[in-house]
Amino acid sequence: MSNLMSSTTSKIMLMATRDYCLTINSSATRVLTFHRRLTCSADATPRLVANPPDLVKWVRREGGFVHPSVRIAESGPYGLGLVASEEIPKGSELIALPEHIPLRFPLVDSDGGDESYSNLVNLARHVPVLNKWCKTGHVEHLAEELWAMKLGLKLLQERAKTGSFWWPYISNLPQTFTVPIFFPGDDIKNLQYAPLLYQVNKRCRFLLDFEKEVRSEVEDVKLVDHPFGGKDVDASSLGWAMSAVSSRAFRLSFQNRNHGDVRMMLPLIDMCNHSFNPNAEIIQEQGSGDPKMLVKACFFNSVVAGMNIKEHDHLTLNYGCLSNDLLLLDYGFVVPSNPYDCVELKYDGGLFDAASMAAGVSNPSFSSPALWQRQILSKLNLEGEQALLKVTLGGPEVVEGRLLAALRSLLASDAETVEKCDLGTLKSLDIESPLGLATETAALRTLIALCVIALSHFPTKIMEDESLLKQGVSTSTELALQFRIQKKSVLIDVMRDLTKRVKLLSSNESIVTQS
Repeated sequence: MSNLMSSTTSKIMLMATRDYCLTINSSATRVLTFHRRLTCSADATPRLVANPPDLVKWVRREGGFVHPSVRIAESGPYGLGLVASEEIPKGSELIALPEHIPLRFPLVDSDGGDESYSNLVNLARHVPVLNKWCKTGHVEHLAEELWAMKLGLKLLQERAKTGSFWWPYISNLPQTFTVPIFFPGDDIKNLQYAPLLYQVNKRCRFLLDFEKEVRSEVEDVKLVDHPFGGKDVDASSLGWAMSAVSSRAFRLSFQNRNHGDVRMMLPLIDMCNHSFNPNAEIIQEQGSGDPKMLVKACFFNSVVAGMNIKEHDHLTLNYGCLSNDLLLLDYGFVVPSNPYDCVELKYDGGLFDAASMAAGVSNPSFSSPALWQRQILSKLNLEGEQALLKVTLGGPEVVEGRLLAALRSLLASDAETVEKCDLGTLKSLDIESPLGLATETAALRTLIALCVIALSHFPTKIMEDESLLKQGVSTSTELALQFRIQKKSVLIDVMRDLTKRVKLLSSNESIVTQS
């Protein structure tokens, strides 16, 4: 295995952080005398080693099952994936893994006398967890994002270990990932979307800070007790491990065990690509009987065909109903016309005043709502010390319910009319004009103007972005362009939807007037 960090990888990590005001101490580059670097090279072979062991043979040798028609093959821009060599009937078991094959963080705190294990557990305690970091929504969200780092530490330990049981799996992992923390600085800026820039910045800062904590914890550890076999772990290798886990791990539950949901990496299964209309699904099977025997029982994590899979079809799983923000951050790709993609905005009275004025709505009161309106905003968690001011446009709702209810309430003529409706009604775009045609029209026009304002914050237009894509660009630049094109498309789609609704309301109003 190669443990030398290329200058290219180092440069990528430094650029991704430096351009967003993250400072790197001179102490952060200190290398322990007996350590070799454990990291990934951005410009080397796709896998960690040039000729890795046959993963299918390894799974079968360890007691797992792989359908004879499932093979590993190139999957276009997504790298290696699983492909059917001939048609596979619906309901066929595709892959089954016995309990000892998945890679997970140890479920017990006892070190069994193994100091390297004990030191790994101590390092994992420095990763934020929800029950310790939940004072604010931002910190809680950070903790939820960083769960991958804990399992990532185990992955790095096994990668560093000579003769690791999981080496046939680890050696087949990508040597680098197309997630934004590894983008050059210019391509991070090319995302043009503040919420995602904030997330990238935050993750890079965490990796730099965590690198210092790791170095501090293992600085005086004996080589025999070192959790990574004496190899140096820096921000780049931590980023590789976190990206490997976030893009490939699954959350599975243990019934009749006290471990709850456990994240684990499922060799071979995790090579299935993503689709919102997948042809395979994961089914978890466990034995029955004495709960104490379940620890030793052979339970399988299996992928089963959900529909007939044709010859040459790629095997796909649904990674979740995720926006392009999360797909790019955790998986390194963007889905065109993603039905779950949305645009984040901050609920701000001044911004909505400007939008309503641009829409020609008279007497906007977003900056100075009446007392009864403030009470409604408080119920919507848009006002108060614990208010959640992030609202969204796009996705299945088209307009987030809290935002729609706020606009309807603030544009209503009196409190009595609003109080006749419950919050569920006010939040629903499917319920037409709950506060009357005039209020509904004003609310929708304000939302359209809000989309126009949001679009104006992007320095380029979709046609310009598409022209740049045709010129032939790097993978990271292509992803940045695709991402911002999709964000702009979301806003345009919302505008089209709302414009149709305004026209329908105008038509209904004309009919009422004529009657």
